[in-house]
Amino acid sequence: MKFFSSFFIIFISVYIFSQSISTVHSQINVWPKPRTLSWPHPQVNLLSPIFNIISPNHKYLSPAVQRYLHLILSEHYNPIIAPAVNVSTAYPPLDILTITITDLDSPLQHGVDESYVLTIPTVGSANLTAVTVWGAMRGLETFSQLVWGNPSRVATGLYVSDSPIFGHRGVMLDTSRNYYGVEDIVRTIEAMGANKLNVFHWHITDSHSFPLVLPSEPELAGKGSYGPEMQYSPADVERIVEIGFQHGVRVLPEIDMPGHTGSWAEAYPEIVTCANMFWWPEGTKWDDRFASEPGTGHLNPLHPKTYEVLLNVFRDVASLFPEGFYHAGADEIIPGCWKADQMVQNFLSNGGTLSQLLEIFINSTLPYLTSTLNRTSVVYWEDVLLDSNVKVDPSFLPKESTILQTWNNGPNNTKRIVSAGYRAIVSSSDFYYLDCGHGDFLGNDSRFDQQIDDNPGKPFNYNGGNGGSWCGPFKTWQRVYDYDITYGLTEAEAKLVLGGEVALWSEQADPTVLDARIWPRTSAMAETLWSGNRDETGKKRYAEATNRLNEWRYRMVARGIGAEPIQPLWCMTHPGMCNMVQ
Repeated sequence: MKFFSSFFIIFISVYIFSQSISTVHSQINVWPKPRTLSWPHPQVNLLSPIFNIISPNHKYLSPAVQRYLHLILSEHYNPIIAPAVNVSTAYPPLDILTITITDLDSPLQHGVDESYVLTIPTVGSANLTAVTVWGAMRGLETFSQLVWGNPSRVATGLYVSDSPIFGHRGVMLDTSRNYYGVEDIVRTIEAMGANKLNVFHWHITDSHSFPLVLPSEPELAGKGSYGPEMQYSPADVERIVEIGFQHGVRVLPEIDMPGHTGSWAEAYPEIVTCANMFWWPEGTKWDDRFASEPGTGHLNPLHPKTYEVLLNVFRDVASLFPEGFYHAGADEIIPGCWKADQMVQNFLSNGGTLSQLLEIFINSTLPYLTSTLNRTSVVYWEDVLLDSNVKVDPSFLPKESTILQTWNNGPNNTKRIVSAGYRAIVSSSDFYYLDCGHGDFLGNDSRFDQQIDDNPGKPFNYNGGNGGSWCGPFKTWQRVYDYDITYGLTEAEAKLVLGGEVALWSEQADPTVLDARIWPRTSAMAETLWSGNRDETGKKRYAEATNRLNEWRYRMVARGIGAEPIQPLWCMTHPGMCNMVQ
């Protein structure tokens, strides 16, 4: 037994020593990485059990302060690899964080100042200064990540000066194809705030369902939703918007139109062309389809009733959402759907074109949104300008009030948009589509019935094929992290890029997979849009980011976010062993 005890003591001592060796170079972990973080003489103090945050009173900052205070005092997160710094007994525990705000009245809108400065001395109170409450929220998140362990300890002798590179950092969620409960959306917004993201782009409606209850047009949801339990009431929207404000996240509504509107036909069949038809009739060419996926339906720009309904929709949506931007969709106009309508056929036979039809629609709605409803900008998908078949003349899209969101052809379409003088939001399907790589949702698809190999030259299941996912393969966090959204742009053009959004389309996603599909891949985008993906020498920092993202993923999981793993735990406990090159 004496031999065993001595051996055990030696073994534990060696183990602890080896662990300290492996962690001695570890850095303090904050995600997204701040623009400037200085910790010249790493020091750790205990956090006082009576720690408190002193801040100005504000409708949205005050609940954020209380939320963070509770988190900081109760989280007790134990890092997989903790900073190799001992707690100092020479200094008293940190007991106060004081917040100073320059401008308490700045509204949450695009371009608002989100900068902050955080100072945590070894002796005395910590200080967080920000121009706006929204910057203070970002600083509170950083402070929360500098606290860990039980008893709680905090990094001291530390200075952070931080601000985002891009003002628009978002997540787009499609709640039409599959329904997400209010709590799912709230949890997503809370996680966005923790990742310093600031725009929840809510793709509420599509051809599949219309779940938004509008007071002036209740039949749209009453007949167009999946049922009473799968609707968003005005009270639900109010809660979601308020949660957004409390986390510094703007809620940007999208009511897609004139395409993707088959669900409207349940209430107003007279204003929707090709509704409830099979999306690709047998024997027809792809160019003659009615939709790019099931289901079908476009609003009819020639029917007067269309605009009667639309004005009610616009007014209600503007009333429910105080956000200055309005997303009006306008993607994927399918010629066959409009051509199936007799009224459109007459218009075309008299010399009209489908592009003129779209121009009629845009010209009848855009001025109302900007002038009457005072939306500062209307966001459209890139198709409205760049589609090869149906697009509007730029004269119908004023540059001062139009923003285009790009999703095709990677940097090429971003270049086309900004070189034309338009502001851009980047959501490239080559990098930022989170639904890619999960096959397809169409039934009786014989292409999957390949037992050995694919047809030569037509890979589907093997040999680099996409497995049925049009935007496959799966977008890994590295793919997301390494994307430079201003790639190939001049300095002047780059200034027109407002930022980016990942997108989760929901053909094959619902609440059961929501967290894992979004996190931590979206965290990767969050860092690149906040502080970039390069170090001070200009080198991509994806190698250095791996361990930090791993650690942040575990912390998110501890906070109740079901983020998927990016590596085996062994990789975290054996630093460098899972790299391509040592």
